[in-house]
Amino acid sequence: MSGTAQIALAKRTPAIRSRGRPLTGSAQSPAQRMRRYRQRQRAAGLRAVTRMEAPVRALSGGALRHRVIEARSLAMHCLAAQKIMLEPALLDRVRRTLDAWRARYGKDTPRALDEWAAILRRPWPQIAAFITDPGERATRLRQSTPFAGVLSVRERERVYAAFRP
Repeated sequence: MSGTAQIALAKRTPAIRSRGRPLTGSAQSPAQRMRRYRQRQRAAGLRAVTRMEAPVRALSGGALRHRVIEARSLAMHCLAAQKIMLEPALLDRVRRTLDAWRARYGKDTPRALDEWAAILRRPWPQIAAFITDPGERATRLRQSTPFAGVLSVRERERVYAAFRP
């Protein structure tokens, strides 16, 4: 191909840009781009952060240990719920355990045991949802649970081993 043929070919093919956005013909200043960006953010319902937030504090050793214990208790109750779902007669054992505890206290029954009695009068799906709930009330009541006898020693050891540091 001769030199004039190459020039003629180059004139007929459009220039291909290898990088960046296509040319629009109306360049904007950085300030204009920022204003448009902020306008899009406001339209999307977002707002600019205008105050400094304090960083989240790390948990102390005692608080961290307590969280691990709560997580372990939740794991054991999830396992107990699975086991009771497969063998519903285990729920009767839980109710008998609670009745024995309440009889031991007589009229001075702790409030937690009364709460457990009310919970165990519910249908099984509601009981299962409660004992596997990570909320504050369920976490508090799991500290005095009548479900302790549902899991075998080996099952409890496996859960404890999973939460060992």
